[in-house]
Amino acid sequence: MDKKNIKNLVFDFGGILVGLDKERCIAALNSIGAYEISVYVDECRQEDLFHDLEMGDISVPEFCDEVRRKSPRCTATNEKIAWAWGELLTGIPIEKLRKLESLKNDYRLFVLSNTNVIHWERSVDEFFRDHEWGIDDFFEQLFLSYKMGMVKPQKEIFSAMLADAGLKAEETLFIDDSAANCAAASSLGINVLHDPKGDKWIDLV
Repeated sequence: MDKKNIKNLVFDFGGILVGLDKERCIAALNSIGAYEISVYVDECRQEDLFHDLEMGDISVPEFCDEVRRKSPRCTATNEKIAWAWGELLTGIPIEKLRKLESLKNDYRLFVLSNTNVIHWERSVDEFFRDHEWGIDDFFEQLFLSYKMGMVKPQKEIFSAMLADAGLKAEETLFIDDSAANCAAASSLGINVLHDPKGDKWIDLV
């Protein structure tokens, strides 16, 4: 990759910008009796209700109804279920926000994320405003799976992003913690940085 040719930076969200704590999420789900759902998190399963929520195929109330259906011991309210699922996210380190603020002077910045309305609204409401920034202070456009009806590593979501933002693949660097997502982007000619722990891109970009 020739960094001189890069004009656009596309960031994954969970794992790259916002921290993830699987054990905390499992504990929160167990605390409301959603033991059957916490197993999904422990096994990193992206199927059924999680996939449907990320695709935007079900609403938050429908998601919560499904949690209670799959977990007979869970009688929690929708708000409590949303809280427990949101406990997967731990926040955005200030050094990452400062890096983004620096990068926006030289690059066009975007987000391309497999996410859901529960996680996204929590991130926007809490993690950016904690530092007195808004997400729009950093990113030109946000490409979110639950709004697009597509998920990574489907190639269609990358193609849609390139077309919508008017980006050239060869001028774009995609940063993600998933090897499969990076492979899909690379197959379309997009430059990629695979950062499994989300802690290297700050020094490499």
